[in-house]
Amino acid sequence: MSGTAVVTVVHRRHEHLSRQRATLAGSSAAVDHVVVAMDDPELAAQDWCTASLPRHSQGLPLAAARNRGAEVALDRGSDVLVFLDVDCLADPLLVEAYADVVRDEPATIWSGPVTYLEPPPADGYDLSALAGLDSPHPARPAPARGERLDGADPDLFWSLSFACSAEAWRRTGGFCEDYVGYGGEDTDFARIAVAAGLDLGWVGAARAFHQWHPVSRPPTEHVDDIVRNAEIFRGRWGDSPMLGWLEAFEERGLVGRDVDGRWQVVSRG
Repeated sequence: MSGTAVVTVVHRRHEHLSRQRATLAGSSAAVDHVVVAMDDPELAAQDWCTASLPRHSQGLPLAAARNRGAEVALDRGSDVLVFLDVDCLADPLLVEAYADVVRDEPATIWSGPVTYLEPPPADGYDLSALAGLDSPHPARPAPARGERLDGADPDLFWSLSFACSAEAWRRTGGFCEDYVGYGGEDTDFARIAVAAGLDLGWVGAARAFHQWHPVSRPPTEHVDDIVRNAEIFRGRWGDSPMLGWLEAFEERGLVGRDVDGRWQVVSRG
């Protein structure tokens, strides 16, 4: 048995999820949508919600939720796993494009270009006209439709939209669940993949569209998570991820470094 599963982990982004589900319903290929609720009893009560996890004492269990979704998908017989952030809308060809490239090159973990959308008009996004808004994020590779790029930089990997074979997933062991809350686990996953002998690539036909929502730059509401996860990463790999955010926090007096170079949240007392 084989098939393609899309794994989405969710905490209270119900309207964004509803629009994502609508775009997946219009996919050119069949898909098993595996939805994992995190600390979200309302979503967990829906009969189409696949699994649920409680909040971890330190924050949302993003890594564990993705692993749980993959476990469900594999148990259902999927040989292609697509991970799609709840804010992302799927191009009609996204699922098919990921399935094709994963089955063609199963030892590569593939990412697709993501366009960050402007705020929606009063009547919402026209889900049938997303292609006309295509403008991939400039900080990531963006091959054209029909193109692939191999040998990608693991530090540019992101978990917004990616796919892999069941075998590649098993070789990684999944996301490291030491990471809780915001940041770090996706760069860690890419490092794990490379260490496991897998390649990283980008596929132009697997396009997604990130729905607008308010953000803070830098994300000061996540400072505790980011510092904690950056130190977990440094302990595992010897360097620090998310340096742009950490240095921005440092400039604002929110974090500092001890004599050994470890990042620490500055006491707010």
